Amino acid sequence: MWNKLEDARAGIMGVYALTRAALSDNNRHWIYGDVRTGEFVSPNRQDLKAVTSNQLNASYETIDALSDWTRFYAIINSANIFLERIDEVKAADRRYTENNMIVDKAQVRLLRAFAYFYMVRIWGDVPFIVTSHDGKFENKPREQQAKILVWVEQELLAAADDLPFIYSASDEQQPGAYYGESDGRWGGALATKNSAYAILAHVAAWQGNYDDVATYAKFVEDNYGRSRIGFYSTNDLTRSNGYFWNKNYSQMFGFNSDWGHIDGSVTGHIEELTLAQPVVTKNVPDIYMPKDTIIKVFDQINDERFSLDTLGQPRNENYFTNFNGKYPIFSKIKVIQGGSTDPNFRYFTSALIFTRLEDIVLLRAEALAVLGDQNGALNEVLNIMTRRGINSITINGEIIDMVFEERRRELMGEGHRWYDLVRYNKIKQNNPAFMQLISSQGIYWPISRKLISQNNQLTQNPYWK
Repeated sequence: MWNKLEDARAGIMGVYALTRAALSDNNRHWIYGDVRTGEFVSPNRQDLKAVTSNQLNASYETIDALSDWTRFYAIINSANIFLERIDEVKAADRRYTENNMIVDKAQVRLLRAFAYFYMVRIWGDVPFIVTSHDGKFENKPREQQAKILVWVEQELLAAADDLPFIYSASDEQQPGAYYGESDGRWGGALATKNSAYAILAHVAAWQGNYDDVATYAKFVEDNYGRSRIGFYSTNDLTRSNGYFWNKNYSQMFGFNSDWGHIDGSVTGHIEELTLAQPVVTKNVPDIYMPKDTIIKVFDQINDERFSLDTLGQPRNENYFTNFNGKYPIFSKIKVIQGGSTDPNFRYFTSALIFTRLEDIVLLRAEALAVLGDQNGALNEVLNIMTRRGINSITINGEIIDMVFEERRRELMGEGHRWYDLVRYNKIKQNNPAFMQLISSQGIYWPISRKLISQNNQLTQNPYWK
């Protein structure tokens, strides 16, 4: 395979595709990140009820699948093979330039490091494999997550050095048309220098290295325009053909489903879990947020995402449809086919977004608050709140609480909340039950019994033994 330019393109796109497949499989990105907290409730699905009550040893097909890391090692194996073999393309096909290879390697190193970071957040210690062994998996024990995260940071920094801010648009690190395509083909589809620093900010936050979080997030704040990234209005964020539709430059790091390429699915999108009548023809959603939770979370006057008027009625349906019905429908993300609003089609094409500009601004606010720069943190969080129509802001309590409350509102349904709760509780240390969960490693998922039976060097997470 490794003898022409087209093989290189197929190889790198394969690593992206495997990453999207891993995150969307069984809707795992949202079940790990949004469902586990219990803030969404499942009316009928017993497997999701088990997740919300932290019964992750329960015998359900979905839970078994989510305890299995095999799909992530498929990403890693594909990346390892690419990095070992790509020089053969360079030697065999003069069309494949040194620059093209450097940029390709940087993307693949980023995707491999991202896969490890994602796994560490789910399972803690995981086997560490950085060579392909010709595709043969050998049994390995789990490596300490702290060591893996040090490697992840080094890999992401190395990738960041070689990645362009933009593709096919005269970036000095990627001149010319990348694989013969225009910039519009790649905007939002490929990892950029800003993607790398955004992921680095998340890695540092998970480690509790808030000096680094502030530095990495500031890089993105100073440079996002070079990748044509921008802030999105509430309307554009929540429209069916808005931010989550197709691909766009502001999808800082994510995985799109491009309707123009006949890409999409009935599964592997948050809409499968959240939407029901009247948005789509489905009687009961798999998950919904109870009214009292919504009112508690969205407590700011004039919040364009969700707020009540003086008569107690919703001002709009940006985040929730059918608020006064039995099941308020979380409809912030509702991309049906090509941005259609026809309820008869349950074929979804929304992008799976790992991070966007608003997330990074709030991550920097979190870092500054922890580091003691309360004014700096306040300015960052107000930047987002005022963009959502909140102008009369009363500060009760600590700025750090305000930051996490705003993250909860802004990033709802994007796979962040569980990890935010872990970081928040590590910072505050005032919730004994959650601190016990952290110290006993209950914040992680159990490792699939199937994996343990196949590899005698694996040990189960202590909380789940």
